[in-house]
Amino acid sequence: MDSKKTGVLAILVASLMWAIEPVLAKLAYSNADFLQTSGIRAIVVTLVALLYVLLTRQGGLKVTKRQFSTLVFMAVAGTLFADLIYFLALTMIPVINAVLIGHMQPIFIVLIGFFILKEDKLTRFDYLGIFIMIIAAILVTTKTQANLSALKLGTLADILVLLATLAWATMAIVMRKYLRQLDAGVITFYRFSIASVVLVTYLLVTSSLVLSNIYQILIGIVVGTGTILYYESLKRIKAAQTSALELSTPFFAVLFALFVLGEMVTIMQIAGIVLLVVGVCLLSKKEEAYF
Repeated sequence: MDSKKTGVLAILVASLMWAIEPVLAKLAYSNADFLQTSGIRAIVVTLVALLYVLLTRQGGLKVTKRQFSTLVFMAVAGTLFADLIYFLALTMIPVINAVLIGHMQPIFIVLIGFFILKEDKLTRFDYLGIFIMIIAAILVTTKTQANLSALKLGTLADILVLLATLAWATMAIVMRKYLRQLDAGVITFYRFSIASVVLVTYLLVTSSLVLSNIYQILIGIVVGTGTILYYESLKRIKAAQTSALELSTPFFAVLFALFVLGEMVTIMQIAGIVLLVVGVCLLSKKEEAYF
């Protein structure tokens, strides 16, 4: 299988993993909190990444000082901040809300590139894509015409997911710019091992480092697999193609949430998912410029 096909397959499987993750988190919350679940998850992801590195990489876990400082940033921004508030939000909102808002990364990638990195100009397609994706988010978070009419545009949990998405977008840019040559397993290992030290320390101090259910382990396996495959895909196919293929996640998430959790999806939310696809397609060419 050539590199491009491998990249496409990798991101499709990663998308499936990320659709499963929030469903498993909801199941884990039956007798565990989000901090405990996040801690166990980080430990398991670290072990999955270590196993991957041992099986596939001859150079082991060696990194340069510059790479390590970048990995520390990814651990803090991506795992200790973004992942934690995402898991907190999942205790309050449906899976579809979390997944769709979480897939608005292209907006932030384009805006960060324009306002902070000062790269290129925004075109009418960029503005249109951003506008459509904002409408998509509003449709998903309001759910019904009654809520939309009353301007009930979302909740605090929706805002938390949006903040997590901003952090993930920042992390994606940093990873592509400074760690592109580093093995996916090594990136995943350091991102989660550094974070797990902090999380485990907290859980030990609070006497809450306990494995409460099998779902906490499954989340770690799913996230570890998905993260490694995502990083592998970024090395093989363009960022725009990765974003487009990753849009299969909301569709998978809707099915899992419906059949496993019994969460219902409204017509407005389905329309929001469709608009998300359109918005990302409009932004995809611009996203390539930053990678």
